[in-house]
Amino acid sequence: MSVTLFDPTQPEATTRQVADYATFDDSSDGTDSDAELMHSPDAPVKKVFIATQGCQMNVYDSEKMGDVLGDSHGMVVTDTIEDADVLLMNTCSIREKAQEKVFSELGRWRKLKEQNPNLVIGVGGCVASQEGDAIQKRAPYVDMVFGPQTLHRLPELYDESTRQHGVKPKNRIGTVDVSFPSIEKFDFLPEPKVEGFKAFVSIMEGCSKYCSFCVVPYTRGEELSRPLDDVLTEIDSLAEQGVREVTLLGQNVNGYRGEKDDGTICRFAELLHYVAHVDGIDRIRYTTSHPLEFTDDIIDAYHLPEMVSHLHLPVQSGSNAVLAGMKRNHTIDVYINQINKLLNVRPDMHLSSDFIIGFPNETDADFEATLQLAKDLNFDHSYSFIYSKRPGTPASDLPDDVPLAVKKERLATFQKVIVDSTLAKTQAMVGTVQRVLVEQVADRHPDELLGTADNMRSVLFKASNEQKVDLLGKFVEVKISEFVSPHMVRGELVGVLR
Repeated sequence: MSVTLFDPTQPEATTRQVADYATFDDSSDGTDSDAELMHSPDAPVKKVFIATQGCQMNVYDSEKMGDVLGDSHGMVVTDTIEDADVLLMNTCSIREKAQEKVFSELGRWRKLKEQNPNLVIGVGGCVASQEGDAIQKRAPYVDMVFGPQTLHRLPELYDESTRQHGVKPKNRIGTVDVSFPSIEKFDFLPEPKVEGFKAFVSIMEGCSKYCSFCVVPYTRGEELSRPLDDVLTEIDSLAEQGVREVTLLGQNVNGYRGEKDDGTICRFAELLHYVAHVDGIDRIRYTTSHPLEFTDDIIDAYHLPEMVSHLHLPVQSGSNAVLAGMKRNHTIDVYINQINKLLNVRPDMHLSSDFIIGFPNETDADFEATLQLAKDLNFDHSYSFIYSKRPGTPASDLPDDVPLAVKKERLATFQKVIVDSTLAKTQAMVGTVQRVLVEQVADRHPDELLGTADNMRSVLFKASNEQKVDLLGKFVEVKISEFVSPHMVRGELVGVLR
């Protein structure tokens, strides 16, 4: 599975490869059903390649695509595109000209389909929601189009696509489903399967905040929370498989309002307490949150030892005038007050945020206010982007009046402040003792184990052959002795926690 995640320090996204899942060959002469083939011991295994753009929600969705096709058709995910029988692109609208980049990549995939006419190509995610059947009209070699809320229908879309092999594109029945069918997809997903000790858990979908720059309400729909029991059942299953850390996901995750069995509503702070009591789960993260929903009961939940000393709370700008134009509906004073309350509970808190630089009508003074906020709050890191219009959003009607050269200059200045802060905070870890979840033997240092600290830094430490087995999946204490890179340190094992 190819996953494209955005690195704010780079002009374009970077790519990492994620491991495999599963498939079978449903080649049919029209007489055998997919189910018959799937259960045939002689049926060759099919492979699916999934290219994922964007946020952690998309990463989670792509994993579920692999699970769904593995469960229904026995498919295996491959990270080698040339080996694949199915190509899926899970798209994101966060970048400028996202649609054009999707079609550019599809142009490369078209060549693969010319070599293998039975290759099935699907486009999902936010660009799919925006474009709908226009994707197949512009790229008729695309077999199926599906939105974030309909990925559970992939087996049916796939079957319909394979039934139309040999039919000219202009005569095919369009296989497009970009509807918003409540939150039903979670009812049709197979049991979660994980490898490793960390997992994402989506607790809600969509967003109802309607920030003027954001496409999420239009591509993923309005906020819908999963029932409490469904969330806890998934987390229980993950814990039974050895997961020790969960990251709760949602476009507005702290706005969670899931229904309980008795019909009452569970808010996000209460959910954190429930998750903290799941046997085996000892570390809880969440993303992405909104200041309007960052209430005092959530801050109070940081007394729970399972909550990490790290918070990602997007602010987008340090200027009240720009925030008003963005329709964020909070002020900088409110944001700072929330952070100060949190620091009273967790003085060692590491903060990260999102920033949009060069929003319409952003003045030099507005930018200086953003820069000062970053310095005052000493952010650990940030996702920061130059503003670009998103079709269909209210802000797209505003004049994009900040020159591109000015945007780039401001972004570079802003990111230097963040990078300096990141370096200082990582260097300050030397001499401290950190709680680390041990995850694997280090690829480049086979005599060391690699884990993650609460503040997201990677931590290396020497380990014996016995410890390389015994410590995997456990929390340990490591005394940091060396700065390795902005996001990595090295230390010595001083204790095993659990």
